[in-house]
Amino acid sequence: MPNDKPDQSAPPPAAPPAPASNSQPESLDNLDSPTNPAAASPPPAGTTPATKDPKPKTSLLGRFSIFRNLYLIVFVFLVLIGGAVVMVSVKTSKPSTSSTKAKSLTDQQISSLKGNTTLVGDAKQTLDVQSNSIFEGQVLLRSDLNVAGALKVGGAISIPSISVGGAGAFGQLGVNDGLNVGGDTTLQGQLTVQKNLNVTGSASFGNLNVSQLSVSTLQLRSDLSLSRHVVTSGGVPGSSNGTAVGGGGTASVSGSDTAGTVAINTGGSPPAGCFITLNFAQKFGTTPHVVISPSNSSAASLQYYTNRSSTNFSICTANAPSASTSYIFDYIVLD
Repeated sequence: MPNDKPDQSAPPPAAPPAPASNSQPESLDNLDSPTNPAAASPPPAGTTPATKDPKPKTSLLGRFSIFRNLYLIVFVFLVLIGGAVVMVSVKTSKPSTSSTKAKSLTDQQISSLKGNTTLVGDAKQTLDVQSNSIFEGQVLLRSDLNVAGALKVGGAISIPSISVGGAGAFGQLGVNDGLNVGGDTTLQGQLTVQKNLNVTGSASFGNLNVSQLSVSTLQLRSDLSLSRHVVTSGGVPGSSNGTAVGGGGTASVSGSDTAGTVAINTGGSPPAGCFITLNFAQKFGTTPHVVISPSNSSAASLQYYTNRSSTNFSICTANAPSASTSYIFDYIVLD
């Protein structure tokens, strides 16, 4: 009968091969390499593969990571150096200011301002007042006043002298004392002078309307058009009687150096000659032009004439006048 028991003398079956101690490929270069015994063929059955000590190898990915970290470190270092250089340049190039902004005033400092004299800060400091300020009393500035914005004054301004370098616009300008203008003056509107207007130099007017004009010398370069009368004034010239008035006769003058009237009343037996000599109140520069005209019929019957000079003129007759007769002459004297 066959023996169903197994043969105990036969060797036991071979155990499956143990896994290698390094189950992962050593590197990407050795993966699926033909020279890799583990990848080429499995170990023969019944044998145990020999284990080898793994040798460290640097892969391509590992080398790339090392270089990338090195470049990053160098880049960060250069950025830090550049930032330091920029900060040093900004600090050295920043202009220094001479004035120092003062600190905010405390309540104690503000209350101390109520005294008579209080010093706050020094000349190198700046007092910056951000809010609106009202000064009930007087304000004295010992140095210049610089106003960045518009200056509005509700009351009168008292200034010993004012110098305007640019254009000035005034709604109404009142000058109580003298006004001296060194340069040319152009008036676009109407000029009203309540008192005298004295012009020492030349004056040119397009249209001048005055109630009374007093000038030392008036020069006209064009025609003189008068819509009213010509009124002369001045001192009354002095007079002296001539022989033609006769015994007990008289002569008088009324008027000025420019124009006037001579009234003659003859006495007894008047001879031919001069009735009267008029001495000018103001001497002429040259011998003036003297025009006389008879103002009554008796004067018209005479053969009258004049003797003239720069200081006086005389009214004379070539024929003997009648005794106890009135003779009237008007005269005009022009230089």
